[in-house]
Amino acid sequence: MPTRPLAPVIAVTALAPVSWGTTYAVTTEFLPPDRPLFTALARALPAGLLLLALTRVLPRGAWWAKAAVLGALNIGAFFPLLFVAAYRLPGGMAAVVGSAGPLFVVGLSALLLGRRPAPRTLLTGLVAAFGVSLVVLKGAGALDPVGVLAALASTAAMAAGTVLTKRWGRPDGVGPLALTGWQLTAGGLLIAPVALLAEGAPPALDARAAGGYLYLALANTAVAYWLWFRGIGRLPATQAAFLGPLSPLTAAVVGWAALGQTLTPVQLAGMALAFGATVAGQFGGGRGPSTGRRRRPGGHGPLLSEMLTHRGPVSVK
Repeated sequence: MPTRPLAPVIAVTALAPVSWGTTYAVTTEFLPPDRPLFTALARALPAGLLLLALTRVLPRGAWWAKAAVLGALNIGAFFPLLFVAAYRLPGGMAAVVGSAGPLFVVGLSALLLGRRPAPRTLLTGLVAAFGVSLVVLKGAGALDPVGVLAALASTAAMAAGTVLTKRWGRPDGVGPLALTGWQLTAGGLLIAPVALLAEGAPPALDARAAGGYLYLALANTAVAYWLWFRGIGRLPATQAAFLGPLSPLTAAVVGWAALGQTLTPVQLAGMALAFGATVAGQFGGGRGPSTGRRRRPGGHGPLLSEMLTHRGPVSVK
């Protein structure tokens, strides 16, 4: 059970998935269509370079490789796989797969951090995924194998990045802001050639689109990922992972309030289940040794539940 001083940390960390929950509305209302890789690049690389300029701290020694691995998992692989899944799967299915992120984190935490999962934690993860499915799934549809594999791979990449960041911590004297900049820059550089080859030159932007990209790069990525990494450094990996369902829940609320989408009784019940699981997840850390306190972990991103789809209120990271 978390102690009282952790409550403010949980609340501030929760702002990250809440922010990511606005991405769907911003993407569909402000940005040019069918440019998922450019959008991923425009979010990651400018934000990373900005944080590098602000912190003026570069990796040293083994941290060049570690930052590259974390950036690839948390950003460079996660973003493209996320969008591939979102565009190939029927409404909301990618978000359901992503909502299983806490279960991936639980398994990897047991393997890499020695934290044995409690049955309650596993049950809470299943309830969270079921609740999200009630919110975002609109009906049956054929499942594209490539889309399913991409969704699973994106979820696994995020979970691995979360747990590895917890295991590796961060170098002495390096704060979460610098660590965030390293990962966003590394991930953005990985996405850049893929976006250029797959989508060609960047699209022409009007003021509306430029404002949307500015919001995504600054508030939705630079600030949100910094809050997330900061929180991961202070919370158990599984505890932070259970904040992830706040992303699709926020997307559903924004869709109802700003886009005129309806919420059915089944969706409201799913929101209650998912939110209840999120709260319960803050009281059920696994048992076993943790490297976090001694190694000053930095933390990781966004969890696995922001999937762009044009068929329902789902969020994109």
